[in-house]
Amino acid sequence: MDRAEVLGLFDGTMRAAPWVEAGTRLEWAGEVLRRLGAQNFIEWWTFDAAGARAAVEAEAAHFRAIGERVEWKVYSHDGPAGLEGELARAGFEPDDLETFMVFDLEAGTLEGPEAEGVEIGRAADEEGLADLMATNTAAFGREQGWLAAELKARLADPTLALYVAYLEGRPVASGRLEMAPQRAFAGLYGGGVAPAHRGRGIYRALVAARAREARRRGYRYLTVDAADTSAPILKRLGFEALARVRGWVLGALSC
Repeated sequence: MDRAEVLGLFDGTMRAAPWVEAGTRLEWAGEVLRRLGAQNFIEWWTFDAAGARAAVEAEAAHFRAIGERVEWKVYSHDGPAGLEGELARAGFEPDDLETFMVFDLEAGTLEGPEAEGVEIGRAADEEGLADLMATNTAAFGREQGWLAAELKARLADPTLALYVAYLEGRPVASGRLEMAPQRAFAGLYGGGVAPAHRGRGIYRALVAARAREARRRGYRYLTVDAADTSAPILKRLGFEALARVRGWVLGALSC
């Protein structure tokens, strides 16, 4: 994989010109691109070092004034120098550092040993969504009512696929697949396994199921912002680490 080439393609098509799914919109504020909706993100900007402080302060002031949370995602190859220092100075709080990893779906498969006794299905209705949210709460140790509301509104959205892993009929793990149309990249999100069922290959099976769907739908690359606990598993599956990424958060997330 030509890492610089893939990063450039990702930046140009997924960050500078992101897909706008239902319920979200894009808004340029000076040299900052906002993605607004149930969650607000800043993932692209064009200012240089001289304009960093003013731009960051303006965004902090804007979101404080409207009383909404925003996450500013910074990749290790992003500029300008000193940006994260300006975010901290303006009151943004650093989230955990993650690894941006990519798998080339044309270069191989993600198939591995099956997780014994586990069945993976698509969550396409409210019952399936309830199973997904139950496993999400168990895996990450917190309830996310905002996520349940967002996913419920998108159950019929063809750019989203929800997966739940069942062991003896009980939901034990889940994950999401985001498929922006007319892009080369599909993204893995929210992959987690309830603590009592880890170490059985269920996480790998969820990744493989989503990879099959992404390949079937014609995507070239599979991406994930991997926590340090997940990155070694993904590396063994063939994902390559292209960058480090950290979200800088201003404001609390409502339940």
